[in-house]
Amino acid sequence: MTRWEYATAPLISHTLQQILNQWGEDGWELVTVVDNVAFFKRPVAS
Repeated sequence: MTRWEYATAPLISHTLQQILNQWGEDGWELVTVVDNVAFFKRPVAS
């Protein structure tokens, strides 16, 4: 079974692409955005 870790990050409209690309490069997958807060997940290293 895959174990996950989660994180949140505030989104700033003028740097949105840069923020999302950086989190993606770090292995995080965007799950959803609610009220300008991004929710991410990634598998926990075994």
